[in-house]
Amino acid sequence: MIVGVIPARFASTRLMGKPLADIGGMPMIQHTWLNAKKSKLLDKVVIAVDDDKVYRVVKDFGAEVYMTPKEVNSGTDRIAIVAEHLPDASIFVNIQGDEPFIKGKMIDEAVEPLLFDKNVEVSTLIRRITTVEEMKSPSVVKVVFDYNNFALYFSRSPIPYVRDARTNLERVEAGEMYKHIGLYVYRRETLLKFTSWNQTDLERIEKLEQLRMLEHGIKIKVVLTQYDSLSVDTPKDLEIARRFYERHVKSRR
Repeated sequence: MIVGVIPARFASTRLMGKPLADIGGMPMIQHTWLNAKKSKLLDKVVIAVDDDKVYRVVKDFGAEVYMTPKEVNSGTDRIAIVAEHLPDASIFVNIQGDEPFIKGKMIDEAVEPLLFDKNVEVSTLIRRITTVEEMKSPSVVKVVFDYNNFALYFSRSPIPYVRDARTNLERVEAGEMYKHIGLYVYRRETLLKFTSWNQTDLERIEKLEQLRMLEHGIKIKVVLTQYDSLSVDTPKDLEIARRFYERHVKSRR
């Protein structure tokens, strides 16, 4: 069984109550859930929460929901807790709760490597960086990978460094930089193993948990997607999401 899990933490430091933020008359977490359910490969989609109010809202719109402790370190740790309640699931997909317009096709693209190759333990999505703003932003995580599409490193800094480029635009165009889209697919045993380890040195420095896997020798398959995602981390992001909904989503519902 393949299960999509949406971790939803109420106490976001930059946007309190983020899962319940209103977008077009619907809480953000419901948008994420509805779009995740459009995946053709997921057998079910569940939500992992840490707050009673969020739990009640999620129950009210009909999703399967699990309560997890507030003090859990990360969304991945919440998914590991949910995994204990779903012993028949062999693959788990970490779907970010703050990406209300995630496409089902993106989820399916990320899942496919684990279906076709039993040696792939973890997969994730990447997309070509096309602007200087994305290249320079530390909130846009960059990734470099080998000829077999396994990640070599993730960083908040622009990588690779294009030594011969004279301008930032030239760096973007000549360096073939890629950004990481934070949707992960784990085999059950890898998820449980990963969440049992302590934070590693590079993970602490960059504040990127995927580096814990690389430091322990777990390979991460990267899948190039043509689709982009819209993450909501700040009040400004929320306004952008609301405008996006009005212009591109509302008319189709």
